[in-house]
Amino acid sequence: MDPRTIRSNTLLMLTAMIWGFAFVAQRIGMDHIGPFFFNGIRFALGGLSLIPVMLLTGRPHRDEPSAPPGSGSKTLAAGGILAGAALFAGASLQQVGLLYTTAGKAGFITGLYVVLVPIIGLFWRQRSDAGTWLGALLAATGLYFLSVTEAFTISFGDFLELMGAFIWAGHVLLIGWFSPKISAIRLSFLQFMVCSALSLTTAAFTETVTLAGLWGAMPAILYGGIGSVGIAYTLQVVAQRHARASHAAIILCMESPFAALGGWLMLDETMTGRALFGCSLMLMGMLASQLYPQIFHRAAGRRSGA
Repeated sequence: MDPRTIRSNTLLMLTAMIWGFAFVAQRIGMDHIGPFFFNGIRFALGGLSLIPVMLLTGRPHRDEPSAPPGSGSKTLAAGGILAGAALFAGASLQQVGLLYTTAGKAGFITGLYVVLVPIIGLFWRQRSDAGTWLGALLAATGLYFLSVTEAFTISFGDFLELMGAFIWAGHVLLIGWFSPKISAIRLSFLQFMVCSALSLTTAAFTETVTLAGLWGAMPAILYGGIGSVGIAYTLQVVAQRHARASHAAIILCMESPFAALGGWLMLDETMTGRALFGCSLMLMGMLASQLYPQIFHRAAGRRSGA
């Protein structure tokens, strides 16, 4: 296997683990402050944590592809604003949703973006296959068992997480398109700052913050800012430079089990048998949508080589 592929896969698995346990930190943080202020501070902290990295990379930036003069700055600005806006929308839906649902359920519903990436990719004329639709069917069935009650209703928190999954899928596609063209570190920094500015602006109009609340939320903010944002999102951007969006999604889907594990270990969260069955179907759907084309193409290659 290509060493760059091994490196990318390792970074993506680490990203999934950090993000999974971040659901726990996000729930704990909101015991003290509101969701928008929490996001605003943690994304600002994540962006600021990248400044030393940008300074150490020096000039010319080693992770920045060559481009015609002036085109790199325009692409960077466009990527940062678009990715930052998507990040704000997805993070806001996720954070507010966590007020009304568990970390484990939020992790699995958010993980649906893995199935949605190839489906949304159809609008970019990306080819799909039977695995995509099989994965979507399994994931949708799993979501029914996880979140839909016998009265055919879904909780408000689960609904927000589901809407967020569509936004996260779009964000993965945006990062996959922009990251090979511009500096990964600068793209991360700019999208974090855009997301932070939008979050803090929203918090100024909707939330009340106290010094005691901020202090109580500080451990969760530090994990969410430095770990989940500064480290994990940057690892995603760097890793996706040498990985296809669909391949990255295979590994990143492990965020869901890590979220459930964290909720069980740290928040004493439990799931019913029905919910666990739904989670299993959703995980199978996430994997099927991404693994099918690889298995199919390998089998076709063996047949053609016979």
